[in-house]
Amino acid sequence: MYVLLDGFDLGVGMLFLLRRDPDERNLMINSVAPVWDFNETWLILGGGGLLAVFPLAFAIIVPAVYFPILFMLLGLIFRGVAFEFREVIGARKWLWDGAFGCGSLLATFA
Repeated sequence: MYVLLDGFDLGVGMLFLLRRDPDERNLMINSVAPVWDFNETWLILGGGGLLAVFPLAFAIIVPAVYFPILFMLLGLIFRGVAFEFREVIGARKWLWDGAFGCGSLLATFA
């Protein structure tokens, strides 16, 4: 579910790096605003469900993919912080726009 639902969200974040017009960027952000936080919830539910239903599989899989998961979570954190802070008055919008795009790219490739 996470890959299916968050695919467009991460895609919009990566395309964010290719657009320079502030109106286009605001339109892109507004298109994912209603659902971006909910999509990351599937990641938590998947990990918690794996732990609850298959604890042995969880104990084998998670240490094997620890660093990709770490990089993915760091990318998602960058996206979340940038998503919220780019609208703060007086914020360096260019910095948060870059963090949103780079965080999307990092989360996708991780």
